[in-house]
Amino acid sequence: MPTISLIVAVYKRLDALELVFKGLAAQSFKDFEVILAEDDDAPQTKQFVRVRNASGAFPVKHVFQEDLGFRKNRALNAALRIAAADAVVFLDGDCIPHRHLLREYARRLQPNLALYGRRAMLSEGFTAALLRDGNLGRLTIRDLLLSGSRKRLDALYLPWLPTPRRTNIGIWGCNWGILRKQLIDVNGFDEDYVKAGVGEDADIEWRLHAIGVALQSVRYKAVTYHLYHRAHYDQAIVRENLEMFREKKLTGRSFCRNGLDKHGVVLQ
Repeated sequence: MPTISLIVAVYKRLDALELVFKGLAAQSFKDFEVILAEDDDAPQTKQFVRVRNASGAFPVKHVFQEDLGFRKNRALNAALRIAAADAVVFLDGDCIPHRHLLREYARRLQPNLALYGRRAMLSEGFTAALLRDGNLGRLTIRDLLLSGSRKRLDALYLPWLPTPRRTNIGIWGCNWGILRKQLIDVNGFDEDYVKAGVGEDADIEWRLHAIGVALQSVRYKAVTYHLYHRAHYDQAIVRENLEMFREKKLTGRSFCRNGLDKHGVVLQ
């Protein structure tokens, strides 16, 4: 059984996923499986998975669903149901992992603790160059500076630094980890969120906090590089999601009703 189940949220952009898998192939920590949580049902992704499994570098599983709008939480829950490891790490399909990403999570995950990282934001030109030649050797601080990429400090790998007391507090769905049992205890992700903007991260964070799970930053330890794409969040939808989020918090219900546990299925 693998030590870590890495769940990668995917929606189209196989060119980006190719770079993510290059980063995974270079991981210093090897005892992991990958589960693609696809909010789509694309034949190209199925072929991608077949090719990667044939290579034998690490096992790749795949859950998918009809593209009926934003249903990322439903895909994440489907991935959790088939995760083989006790620890799960979440990554977005446009975030390239540093080669020690999984090693840092494996070292630091423990009961009643959720670890959260951040990401360096690669510029449009830098992203285009990476997609063109696939050279992850470009991912240096010098190249990030010269390219005009943003949040470059989040690309620093300094594992010997003490854990920051405060640094952009909160889980982002693109880079975080936890023991799978803790997610089962809150019934996973709330599938009531069906619009992008707020839902898979802020909601799971407050529910985990409600059952006594502490948050700990792994900034400068769990490093990822986010490939450029245009921001497309509709602020009216964000406000709508925030209102739902506030209403759910007022109930104080940490175990969401529309989550992992379906039709009386009990997860272990």
